[in-house]
Amino acid sequence: MITLLSSLFFIVLTIGIYQIFVWVQAKFSAIWLNPMLFSIVAIVPVLLWQDINFEQYYDYTYTLSALLEPAVVALGFPLYQHLQTVKNHWKSYLAILSLGAIIVIIVSFIMTIAMVNLPELAVSLSYKSVTTPIGIALTDTNGGISSITAFAIIIAGLFGAILGPSWLQFIGVKSNSAIGLAIGAGSHALGTATITKYSFEQGAFSSLALIISAVMTAIIGPFLMTFLLSNITI
Repeated sequence: MITLLSSLFFIVLTIGIYQIFVWVQAKFSAIWLNPMLFSIVAIVPVLLWQDINFEQYYDYTYTLSALLEPAVVALGFPLYQHLQTVKNHWKSYLAILSLGAIIVIIVSFIMTIAMVNLPELAVSLSYKSVTTPIGIALTDTNGGISSITAFAIIIAGLFGAILGPSWLQFIGVKSNSAIGLAIGAGSHALGTATITKYSFEQGAFSSLALIISAVMTAIIGPFLMTFLLSNITI
C-alpha cells in the first residue's frame, strides 16, 4: 500500500542523492562520474535493506517518472534551433532511424533467444533503446517484464552517455549531426541530456533521434514483436 509519507520519503531520497552526485561530477569535471549511475549504486542498498522491489519503488516515486515526459519535450528546444537543417534532410533521418529501431528490436530479441531462450526476457530487452514510459508500455503490452526493461533502458542510457562520445570519436565519427543521431537513437533521454551539456548541435540531433526512434518503435514494435514471438524460437 502506497502512503503519502513513504512516497515523499523516497522522492526526497532520490532527488537528494542525485543532487549530491551532480555536485560531485561538477566538482571533478569528469563525465564518467554520472549522477544517474552513482545514484543507482547508492539507492539499491537502501531498497534491499528495506526489502522494497522495483515495482514498489516505481509506485513510490511515480511523480518523478511522470516528469520524464515533459523533460523529454524540453530537450526539443535545441532541435528547434536547428530546424532548418532537419527540414532539408528529414527523409534521410526518418529512414535511417526507422531502420535502426527495427534492427535494434530484431537483434536484441534474437540474441536473447539464442542465449537463454526466454521469450519474456527477449521482449523486455528488445525495448531498451527508447524512453522509459514508452519502453515499459510496450513491454507490458507484449508480455515482457517491465522492471527488466527499465533496468536495460537505464544501462543503455548510461553506457551511451559515458562511453558513446568517446567511442564515436575513436571510430572516426566527427560530424555533430551523426554523433547526435547515434547517441539519441541508442541512449535516449539520458544520452541526449549528457551531450547537450557539451554541444547544442549534437543535442539537437540527439533529440531528433530520440523522438523519431520512440515514435517508430511505438508504431512498429508491437507488430514486429508479435511476428518475432510467433516465428523465432529454439
